[in-house]
Order: sequence, then C-alpha cells, then structure tokens
Amino acid sequence: MSEARMNGRSIRINRLPATIVAILLTIVLVYFLNFHQEERPAIYGMLRSENPSRVNLRKMLIAAIQAAQRGGLEVLDVARSRQLKERSKGKTDEGVNDPFTDADGRSHCVMKQGLQRIFPLVQIFSEEDKEHCRQAHSYDLDPTVLHETAQVPNVAVNARDVTVWVDPLDATKEFTEELYEYVTTMVCVAVAGRPIIGVIHSPFNGQTAWAWVGNSMSEYLATLHPQHAPDSQAPIITVSRSHTAGAKDLARNIFGEDVSLLTAAGAGYKVLQVVANNATAYLHTSKIKKWDICAGDAILHALGGTMTTLNDQLINYGPEESPVNTEGLLATLERHDEYMDKLSKYREAHNGKLA
Repeated sequence: MSEARMNGRSIRINRLPATIVAILLTIVLVYFLNFHQEERPAIYGMLRSENPSRVNLRKMLIAAIQAAQRGGLEVLDVARSRQLKERSKGKTDEGVNDPFTDADGRSHCVMKQGLQRIFPLVQIFSEEDKEHCRQAHSYDLDPTVLHETAQVPNVAVNARDVTVWVDPLDATKEFTEELYEYVTTMVCVAVAGRPIIGVIHSPFNGQTAWAWVGNSMSEYLATLHPQHAPDSQAPIITVSRSHTAGAKDLARNIFGEDVSLLTAAGAGYKVLQVVANNATAYLHTSKIKKWDICAGDAILHALGGTMTTLNDQLINYGPEESPVNTEGLLATLERHDEYMDKLSKYREAHNGKLA
C-alpha cells in the first residue's frame, strides 16, 4: 500500500492485485517455456506463428502414440460395459461376418479427431470414416509417452507429403467373442507414400509397440524382438483364422513339409508374432485394407524386415492410392527373398494363382 497526493488530497494505491497478476503471468510463461516447442499446450499456438504447411515428425510420433492409447481406452470401456451395440457391415471376401461395435466408433472419433485437430492439413484415413462423431475430441501433446532414451529428432516435412492411416479397432470379430489378445488400435504415418512411423497398441495388456524408421522404437518393441533368430528355423507361417481352410495344405505345397501354421486374428497381432519370432512370415492371400497393415509395415521396416505384395512390390500408402491392397502380402523379418522365390515358383506352376 502506498500514498500519492492529488490536488492536496491523499490517494491510497493498493499494489497487491498488480503483484498477484505479475506472479501469475510469470508462472504461465514458465509453464509454456518448459515444454518442448512442439509439445506445448494448444493455446500456445495462439501466442506464436507457425507454418501450418510443415509437420514436425517428432510431434506426429507423440500424437500417434497418444491416439492409439486413447482409442484403446475407449475399447476397454466398451468391453467392460458389455454394451457393444453390435451391427454388421456385411460379409468379408471369405464370407465371414464383418461386425461393427460402439468400441469401433468411439475409438475412431477419439483417434481421428484428436489427430486432425493437431494436424489440420494432413490427410487422415480411418477404417470408420463413415461414422458420425457426435462430440468433439481433443488432447494436448504429452511427451512423457516417449521413454527417456528415445532418439526422436526434430524433423519437419511438408504436410501435403504426409498421410496418416488409422485402425480404431483391429480384430473386431474377435473383440465381440472376447478373444481380446488379438485386439489392437493402430496408427501409421507415411511420408511420400512410404510408412515411417508405426504404432500398434494392445489395449488389453496395455503394451504399445512403436517405431520411427531410422530413429527409435519403444522399449516394449525392443524387448519383444529377439536379437538373433535360429539359423535353421523351419518356416512358421501365420495366417488369418478365417483363412484356415486349406491354408495348411497350401503352406506345405509352397514352403515344404516341415512348415508350421500359426492361425491368428488381426493384422497388427500377426505382425507382432513375426517381430517376436513366433512366426517366420505373415502370409495374406486376398485383399486387405491399408489401415490394417501400414503400422506393421513401418515397424517391420524399422527392424530391418520387409512387407511386400505377393508380386514382391512395396506397398504405397500415399493419399492418391486406393485404400485397398488387392495383391495380398508377405511380411518377414528375414529370408524374404527365399520365401518370395518359393511363392513365385508355386504361382508359375499354377497359372499365377495361390490355390
């Protein structure tokens, strides 16, 4: 409190409110400045100018991990409530029911809207894009989703070169059957059509496998992947549960009598079986959507593996391409050329068909 004189009169000035305001402004400023530039709360963007035509891939990685994990929370919540609100989207090419549940829709809305809010100029494709989201979802970036030793540099690319693929709930059929080990939520970031960031989150065990090609990967993925596979390991081929009929005979005809078959569900889960060396290859002989395979493609690439079509072509994940890969796929960590050669020879002997 101080006094000032005006026209011979004494005026009392209370400095306490001004001091409180100054302290609060200082706290807010320190709060913002202690965040990494690309992870500060969204309101910070109002206080500084950004180039919206550029995308920071470090920021994109963090957002992708958060999106997959937040989608997983929605899946868990619906599973616990048992209010699936299941309906059918029709039949798959194999004649199997293709269900849709409230978990698919809720996960889609959280994942896609959260990503789109942070990256408004990036093209994002989700399996459930036809779903109407009744409420807006958003979140601020949280760098703590990265482990302390993660090597994640600041790299900026043109937003028009980036495509994001979102699978809000992989293995929905198994989700309705409470076969939760197959269920994942996935996000993939492709630049110029090539997958460079992949996130596969398993909601029911809480583990997240992620990788940024040429930079870093999650601790879980590093522990899941063995350092050395057996040199003389017999082929173990993982295929979809819905493809089991005739698959074993086909696998024997292609890869030899000592082949084993690992039937599983969910493209994300099957890729992780290859990563863990529980399978030596993932084979899919019919068409498959790119949101099912993009994240796994990125993760395999980061580990030195390969995913191609059955014509031995890399898969393009650019925005101008079809969301459907019609040429099947082969995914391996090692011996890709050997397996592809056996596939090619079989197809040549059977008029180009796998049957």
